[in-house]
Amino acid sequence: MRTFKVLVFAGLLGAAAVAQAAPVTYTLDPHHTMVLFSWSHFGFSHPTAELGLGQGTLTFDPQHPEQAKVEVTLPMSGLDTHVPALNEHLAKPDFLDSAKYPQVTYRSTKVEPVGNGHFRVTGDLTVHGVTHPVVLDATLNKVGKHPMSGKQSIGFDATGTLKRSDFGVSAYVPNVSDEISLHITTEGSAAK
Repeated sequence: MRTFKVLVFAGLLGAAAVAQAAPVTYTLDPHHTMVLFSWSHFGFSHPTAELGLGQGTLTFDPQHPEQAKVEVTLPMSGLDTHVPALNEHLAKPDFLDSAKYPQVTYRSTKVEPVGNGHFRVTGDLTVHGVTHPVVLDATLNKVGKHPMSGKQSIGFDATGTLKRSDFGVSAYVPNVSDEISLHITTEGSAAK
């Protein structure tokens, strides 16, 4: 009887280890995701805008983080600078042409762990109808059971830069900077 109990216990531990090692797909939460970008305005100020999350998923296995994948869609209708006139200007054809290009997408193509919960994520960013690779420096904030939802959850921050002219958005360069700084924070949950 004792041998049977030990075998059952060992089997349960083995099943738990396999379950933990499997990749988990998280649905990103639009209420806890911010995609911020900023630029230099003639050197006088550094305005910041936000694009709200439309939808996104992150697949992550702590045992094999190099196999992680992220896919995100950001609707241009969510563009917010907190200045209505600037929102309208950025949506016009001389900048983002939101009517013609209503969304931004990002799909990872490579994830490189660089130690201590930090990752270098390369992906294809599509803005203004142009796709170009962009590298993000990502930090894993936390993985675990969310105290409010009870669901397995994950959170990341990421930073990066891009040149808007690479995407065909070059109005007023260099007075309005070509380089755009990105800061992203996100969290997501797995299905129960």
